[in-house]
Amino acid sequence: MSTKTPNEADILRPILQTTSKYYALVAVAGLAFAIFLVGWLYQLHEGLVVTGLSDWGTGGGVTWGMYIGAFIWWVGIAHGGIILSAAVRLLGMDRYMPVARLAELLTIAGLSAAGFFIIVHMGRPDRMVTSVIGHYNITVHNSPLVWDVTVITAYFVLTATYLGLTLRYDVSRLRDQLPDHFGPIYTMVTIGYTEREDEVVQRMVWWLALAIIIMAPLLLHGGVIPWLFAVLPTYPRWFGSVQGPQFLTIALTSAISGVIVLSYAFRRAYNWAHIITDDVFRGLTLWLGFFALLFLWLQLQQITTGTFFPPVELEIAWLATIEHPIYIVSMTLVALVLAYIFAQTIRPALFTKKRAVLSGLAVLTATLLEKVLFVIEGFLHPSFEIYYSTPGIYVPSLIELSSILGTIGMVTLFFLGVAKVFPVVELHAIEHLRGHGDDYEEPETHD
Repeated sequence: MSTKTPNEADILRPILQTTSKYYALVAVAGLAFAIFLVGWLYQLHEGLVVTGLSDWGTGGGVTWGMYIGAFIWWVGIAHGGIILSAAVRLLGMDRYMPVARLAELLTIAGLSAAGFFIIVHMGRPDRMVTSVIGHYNITVHNSPLVWDVTVITAYFVLTATYLGLTLRYDVSRLRDQLPDHFGPIYTMVTIGYTEREDEVVQRMVWWLALAIIIMAPLLLHGGVIPWLFAVLPTYPRWFGSVQGPQFLTIALTSAISGVIVLSYAFRRAYNWAHIITDDVFRGLTLWLGFFALLFLWLQLQQITTGTFFPPVELEIAWLATIEHPIYIVSMTLVALVLAYIFAQTIRPALFTKKRAVLSGLAVLTATLLEKVLFVIEGFLHPSFEIYYSTPGIYVPSLIELSSILGTIGMVTLFFLGVAKVFPVVELHAIEHLRGHGDDYEEPETHD
């Protein structure tokens, strides 16, 4: 039975204690990121010709491929993460308060990884300045990609502000226990801080959370990003009004899966069983099942309309998709996770935290595969496929494959670095648990 009451020492443990396992993880994540950077430098030197990306159209290839597929995946994780955190504040979902900041940090990390993919895919990073920023007043009216860059930047600023406001309270209360070598960072975060601002900040954070909840379905992963694909009629695999809801459900399943994995990692590493309780994992797993069900339902809608007497080009595109091994694997993974979660609700004894983590990893793998295939099949089967002399083909290069592991390594390094500077669990969450007499006795379950 767990009867330990959470305190400040618990959430400071990642900052004040460093183990050999921490350094080993830094080395592994750093190596993964470094391998990708070497590949990217080679790409910068030789050009995009070294990738699996080729001429589109009569060339029978694709020009986006894994880079843009992974970009959508990371953006989805990021958007879903901050939606989860915002819902905690707006809907009073207090049981998830201990993982709310992890979700916020996942948003910052995911948006950074997504933005990095845009720069990598542009071939020359200077084009971000010369083509996008330098002529923004023109491109914003004509380029859907610039709309994408705009809303992602706005979301990043919104999330960073949201996170920064909540950090001020924590840093000011815990300053005497935080390491002095990060003093300049703590001073910058708490510039002008007074206790009188706490109530105002809480209201500001509430309104920011409301803005995030509104923006997500209207402008972000339910809006601008799927519009980049859904409004293009010459790509039957992409075209359609269901793409917005489909993208949003994939984002939420991916984000919840990411939070489950992160929560388990921090709980196991820092003995936080009394903070991130089994009840948190049970709840997150049930939400994962709900959005996985919506994900599969929307896929069924697309398959039905795409294969039951559709226009010829739509039938070609969808048959190519549903017969592809990658699509079969991704849908099977989500279906298996949904079946496990359904069985768990009927027989709670089936729940374990390790199974929850495996479910999260399975869904993350499935959504990555689905998004990459979504981009590829859209290019390989446009409406004028009849003009191809040979069927289209795409094989990702080692550089593109390493980009997935590289950005995962980058995100891992981000969390390892942030955990050494700021508490990754809000002080408010600890105070809330203590205020509710956290001498609960929770039934133990196996990992």
